[in-house]
Amino acid sequence: MQELAPNAGMLFDFQEERQVAFWMRNTFIPLDMLFIAANGEIKNIYVNARPQDPTAIPSDGPVRFVLEIAGGRSVELGIAKGDKLEHSLVED
Repeated sequence: MQELAPNAGMLFDFQEERQVAFWMRNTFIPLDMLFIAANGEIKNIYVNARPQDPTAIPSDGPVRFVLEIAGGRSVELGIAKGDKLEHSLVED
């Protein structure tokens, strides 16, 4: 992928909460990674992950979801740790 629309993203669902880590080895654009608990709470955000970087980017504790969005978009939207994701997969 060479670009990502401002309001597009990729949601990864691990079906259960666990420690996860992502890398950017085969990614060609910067991304923000939002690490999210089963209840939708954003546990941590990694802003502008560097393209082609093989360094692991870990969650800050167990999470169920990772949402990847365009690099810097979380800052533009004012998304912060502790905010909540609303999605049909999120448990109440």
